Formats: sequence, C-alpha cells, structure tokens
Amino acid sequence: MTAFTQICQKHDLLYPVRQWLESIDIHNPTLAHFLCKIVPSQCPFERDVVLFGRKLFHIPPMCKLNPLYEQVVTLRFKALCYLADECGEDVTAYC
Repeated sequence: MTAFTQICQKHDLLYPVRQWLESIDIHNPTLAHFLCKIVPSQCPFERDVVLFGRKLFHIPPMCKLNPLYEQVVTLRFKALCYLADECGEDVTAYC
C-alpha cells in the first residue's frame, strides 16, 4: 500500500462503508432481485425541462455526486451477474 493510499484512507470518513459495500457477495436470489429493483440502471434525476416544445434547461445527472455511487452500482452489477450466471434468469427487465 502506498503512502498516498494510507493518507486517503485516514481522511476518508466513508472508507469503512465503501469497504463493506465492496465486500458484499450475492448468494441469495431474493437479495439480488431486491438490489436490482431499488438501484436504478440510470440516474433518475437527469432530464430536460421542456415548455411548449422548447427545451428550457437540462438537469445534469446528480448521482455521481453521491460519494458511494461506484460501490452501489457495483453491487447492482454483482446482483445482475448472479441472477444471470448462477440462477440462469433473464435480466433484461432490469436493464
């Protein structure tokens, strides 16, 4: 481990939560379905505000402002892979 990584870990208050989310393994179809339902496949906040057919402004995706975004998306991906590979289910409904 480099000195820079050690410094970042000391100042990152969410590091234990990140590690916990990354360490979760999916071995339960019910949990996998639950995760695929609650974690959206794309950011639900991004949209164009249109009035009378004219685009007034664009609201950018704010999901990436979430400090745990990468870990949550990775967890959803693990759940999708489990359902497709281990359970043999069709996951196109979640895409």
